[in-house]
This record gives sequence, C-alpha cells and structure tokens, in this order.
Amino acid sequence: MSEDSRRTADRISELLRTEGEQVQANVTPFNEGRYRRYAEMDDTEAYRSEARRIKEDAIERLPELIEQVRETVESNGGSVYLAEDAADANEYLREVARGNDAGTAVKSKSMTTEEIDVNEHLERAGVDTYETDLAEFVLQIADESPSHIAAPAIHKSRSEIADLFERHFDLDEPLRTAEELTAFASDYLEERIAEADIGLTGANFVTADTGTIALVTNEGNARKCAVTPETHVAVAGVEKLLPSLADLPPFLNLIGPAGAGQDITAYLSLLTPPVDTPAIDFDDPDAPGFGGPDDREFHLVLLDNGRTEMREDDELRETLYCVRCGACANTCANFQQVGGHAFGGETYSGGIATGWEAGVHGMDSAAEFNDLCTGCSRCVEACPVKIDIPWINTVVRDRLNRGADASTFDHLVEGLSPDDESAGLDLGKRLFGNFERLAAWGSRTAPLSNAVADSTPVRIALERVAGVDRRRDLPRFRRETFRDWFHQRDAAAPDDTERTVALYPDVYTNYVDVERGKAAVRTLEALGVDVTVPDACGSGRAPLSQGMIETATEQAKAVYESLGPVIESGRDIVVIEPSDLAMFRGEYDRLLPETAAERVAENSYEVMEYVYGLLENGADADDLAGPNADETPSEAARDGVAYHSHCQQRTLGLEAQTVAVLEAVGYDVITSDVECCGMAGSFGYKTEYYDLSVAVGADLRDQFTSPEADGRLLLASGTSCADQMNSLFERRSAHPVQIISPEVDRIADRRR
Repeated sequence: MSEDSRRTADRISELLRTEGEQVQANVTPFNEGRYRRYAEMDDTEAYRSEARRIKEDAIERLPELIEQVRETVESNGGSVYLAEDAADANEYLREVARGNDAGTAVKSKSMTTEEIDVNEHLERAGVDTYETDLAEFVLQIADESPSHIAAPAIHKSRSEIADLFERHFDLDEPLRTAEELTAFASDYLEERIAEADIGLTGANFVTADTGTIALVTNEGNARKCAVTPETHVAVAGVEKLLPSLADLPPFLNLIGPAGAGQDITAYLSLLTPPVDTPAIDFDDPDAPGFGGPDDREFHLVLLDNGRTEMREDDELRETLYCVRCGACANTCANFQQVGGHAFGGETYSGGIATGWEAGVHGMDSAAEFNDLCTGCSRCVEACPVKIDIPWINTVVRDRLNRGADASTFDHLVEGLSPDDESAGLDLGKRLFGNFERLAAWGSRTAPLSNAVADSTPVRIALERVAGVDRRRDLPRFRRETFRDWFHQRDAAAPDDTERTVALYPDVYTNYVDVERGKAAVRTLEALGVDVTVPDACGSGRAPLSQGMIETATEQAKAVYESLGPVIESGRDIVVIEPSDLAMFRGEYDRLLPETAAERVAENSYEVMEYVYGLLENGADADDLAGPNADETPSEAARDGVAYHSHCQQRTLGLEAQTVAVLEAVGYDVITSDVECCGMAGSFGYKTEYYDLSVAVGADLRDQFTSPEADGRLLLASGTSCADQMNSLFERRSAHPVQIISPEVDRIADRRR
C-alpha cells in the first residue's frame, strides 16, 4: 500500500467518523425528494431534454453570446468584464472596490467566487467581506470549505453550529434551536447588508438577450445583496449564459426538484441590472431613499478560467452544461458517506467535480478524489441536464493514468500484460483492468490457484504491491468454465423454437459463477429458446473502470467481431451481468463506430428482461421453478426473497422486470431502496476504500436484516453486489435466474 493510498484511507476513515453521519442525514432527504418530484412531474423528461438542448446550443454559440450580453448590459448602463483567469477577475474586483472607496462587501452564495477565492483577495485589499447565505456564513466563521455544491454546510449539525456561534460571538445566552440560530444570523447579517458598500452575487443563469441575472435561492439574502448597496457586482462563469429569457423555464422547473427535492425553490429573483429602484438611506429611515437609479452601478464579471479550453475539449465540454444543483452528489452512495471534503477538490464536489476541477484547477486537483466515482451511473438519471458524468470521470482517470510517472515495477509488467496502456499505470489498476487474463490463468490452474491466492504471503503481497485488501474474499475460479460446460454438455435444443439467443459469457460467469450461466441456459431453453454461447471476450468493463480507455476500446472491437455475425444471423444477445449490458447500451457508443454500437445496443437484453418479454408474449411461467416447486433451489426462498438490483440495471430501468418475473412464478419479493451496495466492481477490493465500501454496504445490511427481510433468500443481479452481500451477511446470495431455472443445483443455505 503506497503512502498516498494510506493517506487516502486515513482521510476517509476520519471523515466517516466525524462527518459521515451528518452528511448522510442531510443529503438523503434531498435524494428521496428528487425521486418523488421527478415521478410527480408530468414533463420531467421533456424538461431534461429541453434543458440539455439549450445548454448544448449555448455552449456552441458561447463567443457570440458573450458579445451579445456585453452589448445588452452596457446598453442598460452596466459594465461587462471578461476575466481570463482568477487573478484577472480578482484584480478587476479590487479596482471596483477602490473606485468606490469600499470598505465592506456582502456576498450571496456563489461557487464561482469560491473558485477564485474572492473573499481572501478582497480582504487583502482592505475590504471586509461577509457571506450572507446562512450555510456559507457558518463556514466563513468556522474557516472551512464547502462540502456540497448547493448545500455547503451539510457536514455540520445544529449542535455544532450552536457551539460555533457561542465560541465566536459574545452572546447573552446560548443559542440552541434552529430558529434561534437563524434569527441571530439574520439580524447580524442585516446590519452588514445595510452598511455594505458593494453587493456581490453569483448568477444561476444570465440571459444574453436582456442581460437578466437569474438567482435561484432558498434565502432572500442574494436579492438583498443585489439591490441594497449602490454597487452590485455579479460574478459568473461564461457557461452561465443562455441565449434568451425564454430559455429559463425548463431550468427553473428542474433545479429545485433535482437539487433538493423541492416542489419549488423558495426565491427566484430575475434582475436586469442596474435596477431602477433608488438606494435606501438606512441612516434616515423616514426618507424613501436618496439619489436616483442613475446613481446605481453594476458590473458583470464573466469568468473564463479554463472554460474556453473545456469548451474545445470534446470530452470535458459536457461539464459546462452543469447547473450546479448537486443532484449528482446527493444520489452518490460514496458521497453520502463522506461528503465533499473527501469527494471533492479545491472548490467543487460530487460526481461532476472531476470535470470542473480538471478544467479550472488542473489534473492534480481532480486526482485527489477521481477514484471515488465508481461509474455506477446513478448520477446520470439524477442530472437535470443528462450529463454523462461517469464518462467524464473515466476520461480524467485515463488522462491521469497516462500522465503518471513510470514506477519501479513497470519493467516487470511492460510487454507481459495484455493491455494497451502506457508505463506508470498504478499496479492495482493494471491488475483489475486485466482481470480477464488473471481469471483465465486462475481457471486453468484451479483449484491450486485458489489455494495460492488464499495464502497469507500472497495476500500480504497483493495488499502491499497492488492495494488489494486482505480482508476481502477473493473470487474462486472454476476449472470448468461456463463455455466449456455448454459446449461439452449433452442436451438437445428445444423443439419448434421461435426465438434464438446468443448468451454472452461475461468474464465472471465464465470463470467464477458458472452456476448462474447454467441457470440462464436452462431457463431460456425451458421457455422454448434456442441458445448458443459465443466465444467472446470481456466487454471492456474492467479496464474502463480503471480509466484504461484504449484497452477497453480494443476489447469492445473484439466483442463486436464475435457478436456482429451472431446478430446478423438473427440471434438476440442476452447478457447476465448488468454492467456488461450497460457497456453494450451505453459506453459502446463512445468506443465503437456508430453503426456497430447501434447494432449491439439494439439487439442486447438483460437475462431477466428477456424472460419477462417471453412471458409477456405467451411463454408459460409454469415452466419455471417457483417457491413450491420440487426444484426450488433453497428452502429460504419459500419464505420469500430479498432482492438488490444492480446500480446500472436500475439506471437502465430494468429492476421492475426482474421483480415481475419473480412474482409471476410465485415468489414474495421485497427490494432494497439503497443507491448502491458499496462494492462497485473492484472498488471494494481496494485497501484505501475498504472502510468506505463497508460503510456504504451497512445501509443494505440494515435493510435486509430487518424483521421483514431477515431469513429470506438474498438475490443480487450483479457480480459485485453478490460479493458484497456475501461479505455482509451470514446467508449467501444468488442470482435471480438461479431460482426460476428448472433442474438447477440446490443453493445451499450456507452460513459463513
């Protein structure tokens, strides 16, 4: 285990202990609310598609929109400054402060100003700057960085904030309730706002045609900062520009539900500055105001700071579609446990943070947390703009791999490993990325390979050199592979078959969990399907998860060479492992030519999805095993099953089909409601992430040891899910196809 990995492990363990419980308690309602609101809204998908279309158009036309908004704002009486980077922006802000002889500034919540450290630079220029958003105010007092894009202080409890206020302020008596804390902060900040010389805001959106600033908040302080001082400065990344005021509705309908599960955001302020209201004289409260609207001053600072380069980068460009709602963080099981102080960089946090940090702060910042994205894809369906966040993380991981310095051990693996990666690749990533080669070797030498792998010296070496945690059970390789079993068995094809299938032999099914492959064959044949098993290699999922894009691409090409002729012959492709189906229906669009990717995607099905389709089209569920059949493979299943759907299976919308099939044959089914089991392929094997993996899995363990679930047979669709469940529970898990398949070997109700 390297020194960097050890530091990462220690940091994660510390945050699990100190902040994890509070982070999870605060983001879970946001996530649950998003599920509710997305389901309630009739036009959710239409809004998401339209929002993405608008952002694509805006980023494509960005230079044009910058010039348009400059003309618009200046014709309104304001100023526009295009800042090249953080230093340029801060120098302009200092000039504005000097020009107004400003001694104080008040500031509403703005991640863009966090990005360029505005507070620090203004303080150096002699301008006392106060955060007016309650959460940012708390963090300013605590001298801490935000832990969430939209909810900066989610890691802090009410009692912690109360103690902080008591230490920082000269209070007559302690503040304990939320109402008392909020009232105190509100009164304190109102005084600062009334005295301020400059008001600083960000902008959720800026419309080029009217120069309108849209501020979406849950407090009214942004509005106060914008209109109370005579001078208002809005700092916004250039990506916040939209072509017109008419483009706002889909974003305004989505941002509250996506980010916090709200029915509607508390405050929506549409300002076209300089506003035409007179400034208030707080020293003369009986007077309506002084001066006129011409005395008001407005500056729009549009920040580049790497965004132009991101726009020109085909892989990072999508990051600029982000509306900073935080939904990707809320839905991420890893973020839920440690928050943005682990899953984040210098400024941004959550899944989308990798793109932002790589673009505006550099690859070193993104490297600090990039591996915390496991590619589960849950964030994709959460994102209101449909950003492919896992792909951005994968691209950055690939670039980090290729930019790494050669290691001491590279000469031992260069030329020996089958991948297409360069020197310097982390040995743990190389090991997991080449799992198929390892599995093929392990299968050929089993059971000796399993005994050797279990030996203490080997486990110690694996942990030290490749970061494979010795507390994890390793896969048990089978001497007879699934493909061997299929081609050697003595079984006739069903009579009068209407459907023909090629059952894809994924790496885990072929070399480790052969029984689920057998069960899939028998299930399909029982329903009258002619089955063949092609000689295809791994889908590329393993190397892709490690950021080994070139290797994944070569494997995808090899898979298509095997499956293309099968598809041409009229066979459907049926897949057992959900992550491989996600490759076929998703990532292959990035790895293969368009026609090839479409052919694979359009002709591939998950095994339980395919069974569901057969039953819906006339196949007889009585041909499958149910809880009362003689062939029922587990006594526990007679009492019902507890089913955990794979992350990517749920993103593909396929959980319901599995449940429907199980219920069709008579099983009583309960399902998990957690985002992820925590294993996430190789993630849970890595020493630096072992504690986090177990912490994420605890939610699943709690649910499936509840009185309702305890004693039921555990089912999991994914390989990694089954591995995690087998480590979390005394009872073992099975794949759903194993308990509907006739004539399967019994699944022992084993105890560890």
